[in-house]
Amino acid sequence: MMPGRDGGNVEELKGFQKKYLRGIAHGMKPVVLIGQSGLTSGVIAAVDEALETHELIKIKFNDFKEKARKEEINGAIETATASEMVGMIGHMAIFYRMNPDPEKRKIILPKR
Repeated sequence: MMPGRDGGNVEELKGFQKKYLRGIAHGMKPVVLIGQSGLTSGVIAAVDEALETHELIKIKFNDFKEKARKEEINGAIETATASEMVGMIGHMAIFYRMNPDPEKRKIILPKR
C-alpha cells in the first residue's frame, strides 16, 4: 500500500494491471519532457497536472541517458505526485495515478 493524494491508501498496482496500462499508453505521446535541468518544481507541477487530467501519462527524458539517473528522477516523481511508474521503455517513462473521484476516472483497471 502507498499513501494516496487524499491521504487514503492506494493499493499498489499488480503486474497484470501495469501491463494493461502499458498497453493503453502505447499509442500516447509524451506530455512532459525532462530536459537538462532535470527535475524542477515546474516539471513536478506539470506531471501532477497531467496526472490530474489524464491519469496515465508518458514522460520523455531528453537529456538523460544514464539509467540510474532516470530511475532516481522516476522515484522522485512517484513520491512527489503520489503516482506509480508502470513502465520504462528507452527514454520514456509511463506513470499512473487513479483519480480520487470515481466519477472522473477514465481508466478502469482489470481486477483479474
